[in-house]
Amino acid sequence: MIIRPAPNWFRMLFVWHGSVLKAIIPQLVFMTLISLLAMVTHGRILGEKIPLNTTPFTLCGVALTIFLAFRNNASYERYWEARRLWGNMLIGARAIISQFRSYMPSPTAAPFESRHLPRLLIAYAYAVKHQLRRSDGSADLVRLLGPGRAAALAPRVFKPIALLDELRHHLAALNRNRVLSDTQLWMMDHQLNELGAAVGGCERILATPIPFAYGVLLHRTVYAYCALLPFGLIDSIGFATPLVCVFVSYTLLALEAIASEISDPFGLAPNNLALDAMTRNIERSVLELCNEELPPATQPGQFFQLT
Repeated sequence: MIIRPAPNWFRMLFVWHGSVLKAIIPQLVFMTLISLLAMVTHGRILGEKIPLNTTPFTLCGVALTIFLAFRNNASYERYWEARRLWGNMLIGARAIISQFRSYMPSPTAAPFESRHLPRLLIAYAYAVKHQLRRSDGSADLVRLLGPGRAAALAPRVFKPIALLDELRHHLAALNRNRVLSDTQLWMMDHQLNELGAAVGGCERILATPIPFAYGVLLHRTVYAYCALLPFGLIDSIGFATPLVCVFVSYTLLALEAIASEISDPFGLAPNNLALDAMTRNIERSVLELCNEELPPATQPGQFFQLT
């Protein structure tokens, strides 16, 4: 995720990092060569004039714009839902720790749970991040839970759910020992259900990509439109054809690239969600409620990017 102060209008024209321009430069070079070919040959291929004008491109452009808008809306909806689910994780973690500390009759009523539950919640957030990014989270689990518990979790496929299950067992034990009342247990169990629902929502996004056929159709249509455009414009705008065609190609190709990038919101691309920063924020929030020392907040790295 790019976190940077808004540049003025002039500097915005030349922003490089965080845009998708770098990813589509080869395609733009290819479209430039086609445009130059159309200009040099005056719209002829192998000596034959390609009989195109601007009318079909106007009609096709409207349809293509609508389809691109649909694809971008679908991708952004996945991005926004993922961000909302991570916001729910933060809310649920804060709520359950606040309830636990408020409802305990005294700090010594459950000393083990008082130390262990916050670590389990923080470990849950890190386990979700590593599961979504398919990365190795053993170092974070060892830091938070210790080598023994981390080793016990290693063979589990769904580590966040295992951690929530352990949390629920601890709360149920406190209820059986009459440290927590039935009502208090129900309230805290509701927050655990919300945390589980957030994991399930993220798994749904990760496991259900936008149907492949949509991407293929859009990709083919955009490239066909951009490749034929110079031959439709050469008779009307002449030497300006390469400039106009590259600009139109940049717009369409960039929209396709952005939609493809944010359709998987959990990756490491510049415009994906900053899961490292959001996980650290959950950790800091939980530790603050427990009156413990906070780790430093995650700061944007090179080129204002949070990961």
